[in-house]
Amino acid sequence: MKKLVLTVALSGAFVSFNAHAWGNDGHRAVGAIADQLIQGSNAEQRVKALLLPGESLEKVAIWADCVKGTYCGPQNEEMLAYVAANPRHAEYHYTDVPFQNQHYHDHDAGTANNDIVQTLKQCIATLQGKGDKVSNPHGFTPRQALLILTHLAGDVVQPLHVGAAFVDRNGAFVVPQTQAQVDAVNMFDARGGNDLLLDDVKLSAVSARLIPAAPAAPPSAPQTTRPFHSYWDTTVVSYVFRRVAARSPQEFAQLAIAGKPAVISYDGDPIAWPYAWADQSLAVAKLAHSGVSAGAVGQQTGKNGEVFNVWALTVPDDYPVPSSAAAKTQLIQGGYNLAAVLKAIWP
Repeated sequence: MKKLVLTVALSGAFVSFNAHAWGNDGHRAVGAIADQLIQGSNAEQRVKALLLPGESLEKVAIWADCVKGTYCGPQNEEMLAYVAANPRHAEYHYTDVPFQNQHYHDHDAGTANNDIVQTLKQCIATLQGKGDKVSNPHGFTPRQALLILTHLAGDVVQPLHVGAAFVDRNGAFVVPQTQAQVDAVNMFDARGGNDLLLDDVKLSAVSARLIPAAPAAPPSAPQTTRPFHSYWDTTVVSYVFRRVAARSPQEFAQLAIAGKPAVISYDGDPIAWPYAWADQSLAVAKLAHSGVSAGAVGQQTGKNGEVFNVWALTVPDDYPVPSSAAAKTQLIQGGYNLAAVLKAIWP
């Protein structure tokens, strides 16, 4: 089988960019699915009580990304207050469990007290009415908890927001047992795939043969490289929409629900569900890294003059097909997860 080539620039341990899982359309699709699934329920009424007029789960699904900067427009007082009270809010969106692992466990390598699983638990506890400092150490208000939960329900099903790649100096994928082992000398963290640079020119040529063209989309030149994480955040969502001929998140949601998808359901106290969500995403992270192998090590110089270790990787040349199929499943699962947890909180 032919392979596409990736380049990996590896640097500091256990640091993550402010990645936006699934991009705007993916997050809005998760919210739109949940909007439709909770219609007519008590959960719908409780959600409406926390949202402002004109808001919906779809519309607020990107709020937790918008607070990271001004790319959604000027921040309002609510956003500024949240950022001031949560200076490490960017860490709430991901965890860095080695993708080879089967399960997320508290305090394992790559996990943190502020990571996505812990933050989801706090949001759920807050909406359940538990306002003590143990269950809600960040002091989320119920509205904040709903806004963050709506977003993180999408983040946690993006496989690279849970399953992370670590490599040694020989280019082999490795599994750190402790965070101290990830020393950027003998073992490196690829930062959730943010340091995996995909050859975007080759990928665009391959996807043009395998993925239906975007409707009425003006041609655009591909980037020279694209971070692997960015591919899973945005590129693959575009592929998903194109493969099902969805022109909007709402249309994708309608098509998804009409298809009566097979989704995983959960029972018991919803406070524990984020662990199961993370485990399910870890399984998909293994698929995301399937067929990917490291080649010879080299070096690359960044625009600021910093020299990085560089690893050439290969992925199967049909990668856009299985990756977009997995992303479709995850987007749908995320929407069903969000609806289910809201109904469990407010039966």
